[in-house]
Amino acid sequence: MTDAKHPPASEFQRLIQGQHDDPFGLLGPRGSGDDRHVTAFDPGAEQMFACTTDARHRLDPVPDAPGVFHGPVPGDGHYWLRGEAKGEHWEFEDVYRFGTVLGEIDEYLLGEGSHLRLWEVLGAHVMQHEGMWGTHFAVWAPNARRVSVVGDFNWWNGLRHTMRRRGATGVWEIFVPYVADGAFYRYEIVGPDGTVQPRKADPVGFGSEHPPANASIVRDISGYGWSDEEWITTRAEAQRRDAPISIYEVHLPSWRRKDWGRPISYVEAARELVSYVKEMGFTHIELMPISEYPFDGSWGYQPIGMFAPTIRCGLPHEFRDLVNAAHREGLGVILDWVPGHFPSDPHGLGRFDGTALYEHADPREGFHKDWNTLIYNYGRAEVSNYLTANALFWLDEFHADGLRVDAVASMLYRDYSRNAGEWVPNKDGGRENYEAIAVLQRMNTATYGEHPGIMTVAEESTAYPGVSQPVDQGGLGFGFKWNMGWMNDTLEYIKKDPVYRSYHHHQMTFGLVYAFSENFILPISHDEVVHGKGSMIGKMPGSDWEKFANLRAYYGFMWGHPGKKLLFMGQELAQRSEWNHDAQVDWDCLGDARHAGIQRLVRDLNHLYRDTPAMHIKDCFEDGFQWIVGGDQQNSVFAWVRRGGPDDPEVVVICNFTPQEHPDYRMGMPSAGRWREVLNSDAEIYGGENRGNFGSVEAHEGEMHGQPAHADVTLPPLSTVWLMCDTD
Repeated sequence: MTDAKHPPASEFQRLIQGQHDDPFGLLGPRGSGDDRHVTAFDPGAEQMFACTTDARHRLDPVPDAPGVFHGPVPGDGHYWLRGEAKGEHWEFEDVYRFGTVLGEIDEYLLGEGSHLRLWEVLGAHVMQHEGMWGTHFAVWAPNARRVSVVGDFNWWNGLRHTMRRRGATGVWEIFVPYVADGAFYRYEIVGPDGTVQPRKADPVGFGSEHPPANASIVRDISGYGWSDEEWITTRAEAQRRDAPISIYEVHLPSWRRKDWGRPISYVEAARELVSYVKEMGFTHIELMPISEYPFDGSWGYQPIGMFAPTIRCGLPHEFRDLVNAAHREGLGVILDWVPGHFPSDPHGLGRFDGTALYEHADPREGFHKDWNTLIYNYGRAEVSNYLTANALFWLDEFHADGLRVDAVASMLYRDYSRNAGEWVPNKDGGRENYEAIAVLQRMNTATYGEHPGIMTVAEESTAYPGVSQPVDQGGLGFGFKWNMGWMNDTLEYIKKDPVYRSYHHHQMTFGLVYAFSENFILPISHDEVVHGKGSMIGKMPGSDWEKFANLRAYYGFMWGHPGKKLLFMGQELAQRSEWNHDAQVDWDCLGDARHAGIQRLVRDLNHLYRDTPAMHIKDCFEDGFQWIVGGDQQNSVFAWVRRGGPDDPEVVVICNFTPQEHPDYRMGMPSAGRWREVLNSDAEIYGGENRGNFGSVEAHEGEMHGQPAHADVTLPPLSTVWLMCDTD
């Protein structure tokens, strides 16, 4: 505008048509003192006034520009606008009189994709700006012609609050007075071809409506009163490779259902879930994705609100209540995190500004056939920054103790689940996704750098090398990796009728060939008890008694095996039903002593694992394990010794996976003397028949199985026995 007093009407045509990309260059105040003029736009007004504390100044309609008004408003003080039409009036602040919120440093970091505290500048923030309370909105949409914030505060009208473009960063921002916590909003975006896009949820929004509704909601996440300082300062010790780590995996909406079937709330879980997990002896709670997602049946693995805890269970501060309560009880909280893909729902990230912005344009790179989802463009600096900052967000704002990264294999390989010709090779002609690898390394470097006590975990199902090795040694930088090979092999074995197990003996031993190549977690996760796979007790062969005995023996094997532990909710009860995300854990089954016995066994295994250094200190180190009996295929017997530090009592783990008792089974022992039976899965308190060794065995000098001593041990049918060296 060349003349502040008399702007030409032609300047306003694009504004009225919703195509203007610089409303701040056209609207608001110009000049100062007696020479101040105001230009205002309200598509519903017939008359417009600029009001001060001592006067009302009529603004004249601009010819051929309906809804646009202009006129002098002398002075330098505060003014507000009053619109009138059809005998009614309304008053509002002129958003175009406010200056920018984002500073030059923010603009620089946003532009180069290195703003690791992205959530502090993008999204919706309740704040005081230039003496007035309201909400600052900012969103990245570099290819848009126009971006407006629309909401219940402006009648969802995209012409009322067109945002300011911040130069080359591609960020748009606006401060809207009086908009407060709880306001509903979306972004209305005009793409580069002039097409108005489907209204978008905020990619950095802190709250959302209850699905299936999908508007973003302004949430003020500042000012929470944490009381977990003791845990935060000591958690590094609890999450080391030599610490006991036993994880209870939870899909919170289906852990417990409350009134008329609603999901448990974060506040209720802060009491009930935390107390239960502590009683059961687990060290960590792992929550399946908490970030907001539109479809219940995705269980959170198709997120859209990456910065918003799902409203299904409560508000952001209430989620903090859950984490805070866990920490006060000495429990860690791990969050499932999904950087591998996102859904194509119209209100999500797909073609966000009318272009393939977050995703690849080429479906050979940007579309997941398995899940009908979109793949992030990891090579774009702003997208890499978005994901890395999101990881830091959950650790920083919600005090998460770790992130379990979903579907890492799908990120590592360009040909993941694709046929020839359906994928694009890397620059060297190979299948590795260099850009995704760089994002994972950047995320791990940033998270461990900012929060040294945390842990990251990869769900990675291939033999990709160095997943849990440091980045500076060529690894991906994760703290731990799920041992998917161990899980698949051992479940296939235990599902077989015992008469056939001798032919598959190697499935229980092969995992030890590579058990120390990574820092492994042994996972029996939700994926093993859904989609027709049945429950854990349902996998077991034989009669009902044999099913329970098999499962008890398998859990004893799992907790005795090197590696950290993970068990999905409901499997500690041996619930018979497959997991159903629309129901709850079958708590009623505990009325049956056999189910209660499995629960007690898992609790005792956790406490033994935690309290016995030999069972966890060297989970990730080869010198903490030695086979005693690994080749007795005929009897389906396995035995090994676990070792901790030089002064820690050794533990011998023995498994019998046949339904026949083996009395006086002679086997090698690490030393002569008394060995206490600290665990017997056939104990009556677990639902067994109390067959065993009457509390101990005596080992005698004489080499056997490569050990300096031997003992005759009674092995109950379908059982696991732990013997600890008695040092008293």
